[in-house]
Amino acid sequence: MKYLKPIILALAVVAVGGGLWLWWQHESIYPSTDDAYLKANVLSIAPQVGGKVETVSVSQNQHVTKGDLLFRIDTTDLEASLKAAQAAYDTAVQQTNASITDLSSLSGRVDSARAALTDAQDAYDRTDKLFKLGDVAQAALDQATTTRDQAKAALDTAEAGLASARQRAGQAGKDNPAVRAAKAQLALAQINLSRAKVTAPVSGWVANLDLRPGALVAPNGPLFSLVEDGDWWIDANFKETDLARLRPGQPVTVNIDMYPGLTLEGTVQSLGAGSGAVFSLLPPQNASGNWVKVTQRFPVRIALDTRPDDSTMQLRVGASTRVTVDTSGLDAAK
Repeated sequence: MKYLKPIILALAVVAVGGGLWLWWQHESIYPSTDDAYLKANVLSIAPQVGGKVETVSVSQNQHVTKGDLLFRIDTTDLEASLKAAQAAYDTAVQQTNASITDLSSLSGRVDSARAALTDAQDAYDRTDKLFKLGDVAQAALDQATTTRDQAKAALDTAEAGLASARQRAGQAGKDNPAVRAAKAQLALAQINLSRAKVTAPVSGWVANLDLRPGALVAPNGPLFSLVEDGDWWIDANFKETDLARLRPGQPVTVNIDMYPGLTLEGTVQSLGAGSGAVFSLLPPQNASGNWVKVTQRFPVRIALDTRPDDSTMQLRVGASTRVTVDTSGLDAAK
C-alpha cells in the first residue's frame, strides 16, 4: 500500500510526459497558427476625369457586377472640350486643304516663271548675236541681260515658295502632322467624355463609400473601395520553427472565427522571403546589450480552395482564422 502513491505519481508523470510527446509530435506534423487573416483584392475606385458628381448609383456594402455603373460625373465641361477639339480638328483639315490648293497655284506660278525665263533667254541670245554684228547698241544688250536675270530670279523665288508650301502642307489630308495632332486631341476628348461614367472593374462589394451627388472630385483621386469577390486567400504568420516542414502545395484546414463549426480547405501557395518584422515600418534594432531572442514569424500565403455553401456566410476581408497544415506527406515520401 505504501508503494501505491509513488506508482500512481510515476504513472501520472509518464502519462503527462507521453501526452506532451504526442502533442509535440502532432504539432510537428500538423503545424497551426491563430495569427492568420482572410484576404482578398481590394481596389481603390478613382475617376480618371475631374468634375462634379451627378449621380451615385451604389450604396455602402452593395454587391455589384463587373460593368455596373458606380457613379457619373457631370459632362457639361467635357462636352464643351469635345466640341473645341472637334473645331480644332476641322480647322486643321481646312488649313491643310488650303495648303494643298496653294500648292497648285504656286506650281502654276513656277511654270509661268519658267516660261518667262525661256522667252527672256531667247531674246537675250538674239540680241547678243545682233550686238556682235553691230546691229544693236550696248544698251539693248544690257536691257536683254537685265530682263533675263530678272526672269531667273522670279523663277528661283517661285520655286522657293513652292518648296516652302510643300513643307508646310506636309503630306496630303489626314496624314498631315497638324491634322494628326488635332485628331489625337479629339480622340482624347472623346475618351474623357466616356470616362464620366465610372463602372465597376470587377465584381465585388462596395466599401468605405461616403460619396454624394454634388461632390467635386479630382482625377485619379481615390473615393472608395471595392472588395473583389474573386480570389480569396489567407495570410498566416507561422513561427520560424514551423517552416522546416512547410512546402507549397500542402493541404490546409481553415476555420473562420466568425463562423464556428465551418471548416474550409486550402493549399499552401508560397512562403514569405522575410519575417514580418523585417518589412515593418520600424524594423527592430538588436544592437543593445539587453537583447532578448524572440521567435520570429514568417508570412505564409494560403490559397482558399473552397467557399461556404451557405450564401449567408459571406467571406469578409480581415476575418480572423485558424489554419492547420498537413505535412504528413513529407514522411510518406521518405
